[in-house]
Amino acid sequence: MRSLRIEMALDSGAWVLPAVGEVAVYRPRIGDDLSPLPKSRVVVLAGFKPDYDHFAGLGYRMAGFGQFATALICVPRAKAEAHALLAEACLALRPGAMMAVDGQKTDGVEAVLKDCKVLGLELGEPVTKGHGRLATVPADGRLLDWAAQDHLVEGFVTRPGVFSSDGPDHGSVMLAQALPQDLRGRVGDLGAGWGYLSRTILARSRVTHVDVVEAEATALDCARRNLPDPRAQFHWADARSFRPEKLWSAVVMNPPFHNGREADPALGIGFIRAAHRGLAPDGVLWMVANRHLPYEPLLRDLFRVIEVMQSDGSFAVTRAAFPVRSKR
Repeated sequence: MRSLRIEMALDSGAWVLPAVGEVAVYRPRIGDDLSPLPKSRVVVLAGFKPDYDHFAGLGYRMAGFGQFATALICVPRAKAEAHALLAEACLALRPGAMMAVDGQKTDGVEAVLKDCKVLGLELGEPVTKGHGRLATVPADGRLLDWAAQDHLVEGFVTRPGVFSSDGPDHGSVMLAQALPQDLRGRVGDLGAGWGYLSRTILARSRVTHVDVVEAEATALDCARRNLPDPRAQFHWADARSFRPEKLWSAVVMNPPFHNGREADPALGIGFIRAAHRGLAPDGVLWMVANRHLPYEPLLRDLFRVIEVMQSDGSFAVTRAAFPVRSKR
């Protein structure tokens, strides 16, 4: 529905594109149709690697050359992240420019627009369609108060919008506690976030190398700051398609299982297959996941040894060893 709101806003004059200059589109998602905008002028700014790859594959430019003439902010679910995006756009836009703020009601677009009004900003006439809303907002200096700020949690730097930004989630804590002291060799941390599990891995003296793989650029930037260890190598990548330079002795992961608001077990399945593909013949996967997710049949198909190491009412930590090479 985003494309319909964009088209309606442009047709009605609710959002007027300047005659010249680049149009920045912040955080569009796979499936968003940006065709109502002039493609030759659009610059897509995507921090999530699958989204980046999608729009790059469609031929969009993924970096700009200077100040933008206008911008479209695709509102994310986390309000603090949405606020930070508006502040970021304000700095990147020409003086006096207007930006369009668009999103679904379920993602909190109305609350974000209300917050803009509370700042005293004059918003344009909103366009409402498909349970969402688009309205223009001036690139006013008052938005800079919303600039992203570091959070310091238990000695880790996090940022608004990253997963579990207020501290390590319960599943990751369980997994960290279950990791053996004799973990060694090359290890992959798939979906590493801001580096909580990687720090636990690096605390093992026999670990020689850690591939810190994370698709969200903001989280990976935090991980770089949280892991000042030469054994850590950072990769902005979709873990599901990542291939290590050398096979891993172990993989550690707490895979995501939501796509937006909906549970999507296919995400975890993709992580499991990537771990299986990247492990050495005697390698071990250490994984935590919600107990209700249907991962056990795949694990038993891909690994010779499966053990549940810890379990509570919500999560289970599983050790899966000796990948079966004839299965993919």
